[in-house]
This record gives sequence, C-alpha cells and structure tokens, in this order.
Amino acid sequence: MTIVRLGYVAMSVHVKNASPSQTMTFTRFKEIPNRDAAKRKLERIAQSNLKNCLRLLQHNAAHDIHFFRLSSRLIPLADHEELTDWEYMPPLAADFEALGAYAKAHHMRLDFHPDHFVLLNSPREEVLKASLITLKLHYKMLKAMNLNPRHRAVMHIGGAYHDKEQALETFIENWGRVPQALQQMIMLENDDKSFTAEDALYLCEKLGIPLVFDLHHHLANHREPRWQESWERIIATWADSPLPLKMHISSPKSEKQFRAHHDHIEPEPFVRFLQDVRGSIDRLDCMIEAKKKDEALFQLVNDLKNVPWITWIDGTTFEM
Repeated sequence: MTIVRLGYVAMSVHVKNASPSQTMTFTRFKEIPNRDAAKRKLERIAQSNLKNCLRLLQHNAAHDIHFFRLSSRLIPLADHEELTDWEYMPPLAADFEALGAYAKAHHMRLDFHPDHFVLLNSPREEVLKASLITLKLHYKMLKAMNLNPRHRAVMHIGGAYHDKEQALETFIENWGRVPQALQQMIMLENDDKSFTAEDALYLCEKLGIPLVFDLHHHLANHREPRWQESWERIIATWADSPLPLKMHISSPKSEKQFRAHHDHIEPEPFVRFLQDVRGSIDRLDCMIEAKKKDEALFQLVNDLKNVPWITWIDGTTFEM
C-alpha cells in the first residue's frame, strides 16, 4: 500500500487578492528619499505577503491539502547586495511563526523552490556567492517558521556550460563550500534540457542528497517512458530523510511546446505512473506544477475518482 498526497505551487486561482509574491524593485526603493522609510515599505509588503500566505494555508486546510510550495519571494529584496544592513526578520517574526504554527497544526508539508538564478555549479565566483546568500534567506525563513529545514528546498543542478561532465564535477567542488546547514536543506531535481535523472542520481548518491523526480522533465529530456529501472535508486536517496519521497508532476502544454506546463494534469499518464510505483514505497508526495494551480489539483482529484484501485482518505490524499 502507498499513501499519496497531492499539492500545488505558491498561488491559488480560487483565493482572490492573495498574492504572496508582491514586490518592489530596487529602482523604486532608491527613489524613496528616506532609506529607513523605504525599508519600512518593504516590511509592509512582506507582511502582506505573509498574511496572504496564511490565507492560502487556511484555504488548503479547508480542502484537505497537506502539501504546499511557498513562494520564494515572500520578502522582497531580502537578498539584494545593497540591502545587507536591513534587519528584516524581527518585524516579520510573528507572521512567520503564525505560518509555521498553522502548518504544523494542520499537518502540512511546506517547502521552497529557489529561483533559477541560484546555481551551485556556476564557475563564476560572484554567482556562487549570490546563490549562497539566497539559500541562507530560505534557511532563515524556515527557521523563523520553526520548521526543520532539512530537505525543504528543491533545486536544479544548474547550467551545463557547454561541458556537462565538467559542470557536474564543478557542482561537487562547490558543494564543499556550501555550509552544512544549507546542504541539509537541499534536494535536487532532474531538468528538461541538460541534466537527466541519471545525472542527478550521480550527484545525489555521491553527496547524500534526495532526488525529486520530475516525470515531465524526464520525458522532455528522453521522449521515451523508461524511468522504472532508476526508481529504486531514487527511493534510496530518501532513506535518511524525515520527509516522504517527493516528486513533481506536470503535463506538456502541447506536442510542439512539450517542455511548457499545461494548465491542468493529464490523468492517464499519471495513472500509469501510479500503477508502476504503487506498493514500492509507503508514502509519496506529488507536487502539481500546472498553470491553474489549485484548480488543476481539484480537477485531477475528480479525474482520479473512478480509478478502482484508489481509495480516498480525504479530499486530496489517497491510498493505493
């Protein structure tokens, strides 16, 4: 038996006026004559983001959604190189604590996906340093929520830089410069162009990092369905994690735009995947990456209702 939980990413199409990613450009920040006043403006935006995020968690609880990816843009400009003097956490502490407490009370798994410019395999020193600053921000947000940061931030491997093998070795070299607390926060994901699941497994097995398997990315990289021979290895990367195995599910927008995400999830390929993995692990958390966010989740639930070997535990959790 395998228990599966469905989750979605950052925003809701059902909860109106609840963006957790409101921001302000650094250009606008500099236009405000008083620097302290500009910082207070940033703090008010962040507080609004956090309150909206709490509204989203309340929406999730009402619909039995136990898995949610937080926006990485909760605190605008927090990792900007010209704002290192901004002590942003004290005025936001109560809001972060409220988020974490609510998630714990409703047994929700929360995590992050730092932006694409966070590159641990970059050969450029300034890019690596900026990436570590951004990862530290994510760590601080998780700690502020009183959540264990272990395996709460999923990342792509990075760029191939015209030499994929060297790019993998650069990741290993740079990994030694990542503080241990940040190392423990990280999961890796196979991507849709450069680094396959096999490439990601090479790093994950060597460095002790869980692999978040993205089936859509795998198909975009291979255009063939064979992933099953790697499944046991993927499971093994999660052996020491306090969290269940996580994967990403999405559907191609079209055959021509295969890498782009569809508004919803095509149920048939997902059902075939579930048939292949059921019974192989106790728990599986599936993050839906679809343009329609929670509406895509609700639609997928409806599509799965008639699968005879699926038994629903609550609104978005089932066993098979």
